Amino acid sequence: MRVVIQRVSQAEVEVAGKIIGRIGTGLLILVGIENTDTQVDIDWLVHKIKNLRIFDDEQGTMNKSLLDVQGEVLIISQFTLHAKTKKGHRPSYIHAAKPEIAIPLYEAFIQKFKENFAQKVATGKFGAMMNVSLINQGPVTIIIDTKNKV
Repeated sequence: MRVVIQRVSQAEVEVAGKIIGRIGTGLLILVGIENTDTQVDIDWLVHKIKNLRIFDDEQGTMNKSLLDVQGEVLIISQFTLHAKTKKGHRPSYIHAAKPEIAIPLYEAFIQKFKENFAQKVATGKFGAMMNVSLINQGPVTIIIDTKNKV
């Protein structure tokens, strides 16, 4: 799994002109699922994200986690995170999981966040054309790939 995490003061996702998910202070998480991803990747990633110390403490140092600031989460599926651009000008998405694999893993990722996180967890709609708006606070943007844990 590959995620792009953005620390936000607010974010929302719109599908067909209707806002379906909205958060205040917290994290926007764009998640790309690969063919070889499993529940092990989900468990590791959720633990890592909720404990990342990327929120400012009283001295302005990034020393607090999502849990510490009681932040909210907006999770959006994004297969394009697995784009391969080595050849030509059209990206290849050969490593991005097909819906029959990706949907259950995406739903399990959301569920794991809901089970392990007391604050609001909002989502986009898998496979839909979405408009995502955010105010990136910092800006702080972090990329994590479960295939590169060390």
